[in-house]
Amino acid sequence: MIGVTKTTAGTSPRLYGRAAELDAVAALSERPLSGRSGVLLVAGEPGLGRTALLDRAVRDFAAGTVLHTRAAPAERHLALSGLHALLSSAAALDAPAFGAVTPGVLAPGHPAARIPSGDGTAPGGTARSGTPATGLPPTVLLDLLRRTGHRRPVLVCVDDAHLWDPLSRAALGFAARRVDSAPGVALLLSVAGHRACAPDFAGLPLLRLGPLTEHATGALLDDLALGAADPLVRAELLREAEGNPALLTALAGRLSPAQLSGHAPLPRPLADGPTLTRVVGGRLAGLPSATRDLLLLVAAAHEHRPDGCGADEALVLRAARAAGLDPAALDAAERAGVARSEGNLVRFDDPLVRRAVHRGAPLARRRAAHARLAAVLDGQRDRLAHLTHRALASDGPDPRLAAELASAASAAEVRAEPLQRSLALARAADLTAAHRSRAARLTAAAEYARLGGRPRRAGELLAAAREGAAGHDAVRGGAELVRGALALRDGPVGDAHEALLLAAALLDPYDPQGARGARFGAMEAAWAAGDLPACLTALDQGTASRDPDDDDFRAGMQAALSIRFGDARGPLRRVIDRAGDDDDPVRLLRAGAAALVLGDITAACRLNARALAAARARDTATLVPQALEHLAYAELRAGRHARARAHAEEGLRTAHRSGQRNVVAQHHAVLALVASIEGGGATLTAHADAALDIARPHGLVQAASLAEWARARADLGRGMALDAAARLGPLVRPGHRRGHFAVRMLMAPCFVEAAVLAGECAADAGTAVEEFAGWAALGADPQAPAQLARCRALLAPPPEAEALYAYALTRHERAGGDFERARTLLLYGKWLRRRRRPREARGRLKDALYAFERSGAVVWAEQTRAELRATGGAAPPETAGPLACLTPQQLRIARCVAEGATNREVALRLSISPRTVDHHLRNVFALLGVRSRVELSRLVAREETVPAG
Repeated sequence: MIGVTKTTAGTSPRLYGRAAELDAVAALSERPLSGRSGVLLVAGEPGLGRTALLDRAVRDFAAGTVLHTRAAPAERHLALSGLHALLSSAAALDAPAFGAVTPGVLAPGHPAARIPSGDGTAPGGTARSGTPATGLPPTVLLDLLRRTGHRRPVLVCVDDAHLWDPLSRAALGFAARRVDSAPGVALLLSVAGHRACAPDFAGLPLLRLGPLTEHATGALLDDLALGAADPLVRAELLREAEGNPALLTALAGRLSPAQLSGHAPLPRPLADGPTLTRVVGGRLAGLPSATRDLLLLVAAAHEHRPDGCGADEALVLRAARAAGLDPAALDAAERAGVARSEGNLVRFDDPLVRRAVHRGAPLARRRAAHARLAAVLDGQRDRLAHLTHRALASDGPDPRLAAELASAASAAEVRAEPLQRSLALARAADLTAAHRSRAARLTAAAEYARLGGRPRRAGELLAAAREGAAGHDAVRGGAELVRGALALRDGPVGDAHEALLLAAALLDPYDPQGARGARFGAMEAAWAAGDLPACLTALDQGTASRDPDDDDFRAGMQAALSIRFGDARGPLRRVIDRAGDDDDPVRLLRAGAAALVLGDITAACRLNARALAAARARDTATLVPQALEHLAYAELRAGRHARARAHAEEGLRTAHRSGQRNVVAQHHAVLALVASIEGGGATLTAHADAALDIARPHGLVQAASLAEWARARADLGRGMALDAAARLGPLVRPGHRRGHFAVRMLMAPCFVEAAVLAGECAADAGTAVEEFAGWAALGADPQAPAQLARCRALLAPPPEAEALYAYALTRHERAGGDFERARTLLLYGKWLRRRRRPREARGRLKDALYAFERSGAVVWAEQTRAELRATGGAAPPETAGPLACLTPQQLRIARCVAEGATNREVALRLSISPRTVDHHLRNVFALLGVRSRVELSRLVAREETVPAG
């Protein structure tokens, strides 16, 4: 389609979730209006909105001329067809600069008249002779734009530019790279995602479209359905669309009002072949039939690799030759950007295209493709793949094949990923007529889908298994075990606890090992919920195991949770020792937890790192984010904050991909704790809020406690002791709002420090210190003895305080960890400064500063520098403008007031009296010539945020 439009302002259709992209296009469109030029390349796969974005730019360009063309796939092999179309459309403008041109015919003097066409004639119809096809003057389009831009602003929009013929693309790319020489002109081009790096477009400013966010696709669906979509239907549509707005629109359009509202069943599959073809079928148009047949083999082979990594190229080519297909037919698909070879795999560039190829083919052709693949696979070496393709080619129940496939999918000696096993078991269930066997296979398929990081697929398989699961306790118990494990990672942990206890009770007579696993899972759910009695209840039930590791872990955890650490050490130490040469990620994670309970942080880091490596080696996607969570927490306890952040950031990504929101919350909480040390205020708020958004509805008391602790520690680092004490008080004090039982004592030193510095809650602080003393005596935390001495120093009279600070530093040397030692040094330095011993204070504060810097504790380092400046031990940073006349103490007070602190809060932060603050503040007002705190805040903000000069 070609359009030349002089637009006027009007209503443009809404584009969901594309605010940043619209801003980028608007910035480009504004450049010609001020005589500048620019270019932007928009890349994205079908259905993501490239055309809509260009259409919006055309509609919104009100003050100039738009040349708008869409490439015609049928003309892509006609030399110069794209450029000819654009120049012909330009001729429709009343612009003398273009010469006397009518659409389709170029005047003899027009620059494009010298461009050869693909059929041996000039575009205007004049015969040519001796001009090679490569004789296109590359400047032709650029010359046109130069002559036009100085007369009026011009926006050139070329949609699907990758479909232009090669010579036209070359001229377009030449003009785009030199558009700076054509003032008043902007080029907005769109290409398929895989063509963004093609030679004609490489290096151009790129805007790559990705799938829409869940929020944006939800808003689009609400608009399409007029808000009438049932919540379950809505969730399924969003999952199926995978952020593709065109596919979501097509899916919603094929549903009746009754289906949208949930009163009628949805069609299966929801995204069928015709729907997918409407969205991405253009990518397949024009491909030879042999290529399409070969692509169906690729798509069928891909069914055995549901992880999306690709199909075995050797397998596809063997099947193609057996079917009489020329393997070279795949070259056309690669040229069209549909599929490509990567190493020993063939993969589709867009998963939607793969789904369209497979689902768009008639059922008989799909079965034939799977039969061809099965025929060329070795039944012994490739047993699971061979049986899977045979099953996919089958057209009805086949008990014998179903039994063989289920056996292969469950066999430990068969090398396969969890998702491959899940697919095989689900297909075996399809071929099974007996309800009980079918339900058992569907349940096993659900468990492998869960391990493979596909919780939604696991839920669907469990729902399908429900009918047969009602008949036998063993089958019901297996289904409840999977259901509870899913809820443990993504759902209210109270529900997970109950489901796992029910699973254990049902499985006890049939599968004792599965029952023990269910009880350990129930204990983990109760732990996440902060329910200590429920943890003990889950561990108390059940019979002894033949596995000494299970018995030791259960006995050790029972003793530890009952505060009998002497009884816990032996069993838990044996669990740790036995894990030394283990490669099972579940047992390694259990051993890592045992090490944390015993306070052996070094062993916890080592075991959790091994658990991570084992989970990756086994491709258990659901365990990788858990291992990263445990490792990040252990690194945090060890004081290695940068490592903890790296592991938690990776864990956050993997937990999102595998749909484990409860694990997402834990990673956010760890990242909030790291940010409370590193000083990222906005980062801390974002992570703490994200953790609490999940933790509150899902009952994750541990994650919520860590997030609140992070906020309080950040307040303390900024000198806001009163706020920190108010946050921590409810979590540390006894009562129904108390924090998590395993985190309360870790937070106690922060609460004591905040309460003492704030000058309040002295009685509560004393109570917390005595309770913390009992915790420190257990030996479960290597930092606790030093922290206890520090807390007692904060509450002690001067003669005793100094000795306690010195003892605390001695214990820090034994425990290691720069951050906690630096906090003790900072408090000791403050204590010395308040007693007018500046020389001694400077020594402690400098040690604290260097330790904070080594720890990456930015906000704490800044607090220490301020204390050093107050002692005269370090020169303040050079301050330009009016603030240069203030003393270091006056400048600190001015900054605190500018942040909104009251005189009393300033006094608490700086460890001085409110009367001293009032005295300094009057002098600050006089020196700066301001009359109010508001004027002072504006002055400080202006001087410290705007560079001088």
